[in-house]
Amino acid sequence: MDLQAVAPDLAKYRDDIVLGDLWKRPHLSPRDRGIVTVSALIARDQTIELRHYMEMALDNGVKPSEISEIITHLAFYSGSGNAMDAVAVAAEVFKARGITAAALQAGANPLPLNEASEAERARRNDDMFGAVAPGLLKYTTDVLFRDLWLRPGLAPRDRSLVTVSALIASGQVAQITYHLNRAMDNGLTHAEAGEILAHLAFYAGWPKAFSALPVVKDVLAKRADK
Repeated sequence: MDLQAVAPDLAKYRDDIVLGDLWKRPHLSPRDRGIVTVSALIARDQTIELRHYMEMALDNGVKPSEISEIITHLAFYSGSGNAMDAVAVAAEVFKARGITAAALQAGANPLPLNEASEAERARRNDDMFGAVAPGLLKYTTDVLFRDLWLRPGLAPRDRSLVTVSALIASGQVAQITYHLNRAMDNGLTHAEAGEILAHLAFYAGWPKAFSALPVVKDVLAKRADK
């Protein structure tokens, strides 16, 4: 893609601001920025730049098995169509790097489940929506929270980082409160939460970042008051 021939000023913004400044800010590690960017591009089904940023993520320490797991996770949070488009891109990246299926295997043992917290989450959902969509609630409990979230292919903080990034990038504001709180319970810091917004302003657009901003602010304020 000859960006200089079509939009040379955009190339300058990319080189000077995005790559020359944003990616060097200390509030998120380059590895985290790789996860955030790949997650946002998959969530928005933007495959033109996805290969480049998958390559960057791998160069910055994201494992091939983690890329595979990010795609698997986002099949549930951004839809199977988006995940399958990402699979096609990852297949090219993995082939070029000689990454085989054997390198994509994660541990077999699921992560521990906080039974009390999960029971409370399921009870709240059942009280609010059990009479409306019992099938959705069943799959939410059995597939998402008692299976997907316990897969060892991503650390809980990374899985939360993927989820929050995808929600912000796709404008799913109503879901951010729960998942940002979960992310911070899993180790995401106040500064990192704010920096995700700065990063995603460039990759998902300023409106998406500012739409999420009041929700993020509210979560951080309530946690500070505890």
